[in-house]
Amino acid sequence: MTDTTTSDPTDTNGARKALMATLAASSPEAVAEKFETLSPPAFDLVRQPETGLVMVRGRMGGTGSPFNLGEVTVTRCVVRLESGETGSAYSLGRNKQKALQSAVIDALWQRADMKARIEADVIAPLAETQTTGKDTIREETEATKVNFFTMVRGDN
Repeated sequence: MTDTTTSDPTDTNGARKALMATLAASSPEAVAEKFETLSPPAFDLVRQPETGLVMVRGRMGGTGSPFNLGEVTVTRCVVRLESGETGSAYSLGRNKQKALQSAVIDALWQRADMKARIEADVIAPLAETQTTGKDTIREETEATKVNFFTMVRGDN
């Protein structure tokens, strides 16, 4: 995975990329829980939640020639708030509710009056949960690590 954080607070595209990556990587239950804390305004569905397939490509050793690894299921959704902001979301899997809620959160984040609240109340806790989960897996993996070493004898 790539690091989606941005160091420049004026970089709106990088910040939105980080927001969308956090929402996409979160569980449907976590997104629903955070969505319930918001009181979103009315919105129109530009593109209703729909599920499709996307071809995933890989590279041998990370640097070799690309090859088609296989297809994965992706759900996407686009909404437009009454105030005009358009939010979109893509997420792995078939959970249409998560795609819809993520798109609404994305649209709300684009509003100046909601941006700070979305970042503090929705994105920061979801990102913290993801970081904690990654740290737990890293610690569990580190506990099973075996360090091999070679004794060098003076036989040469």
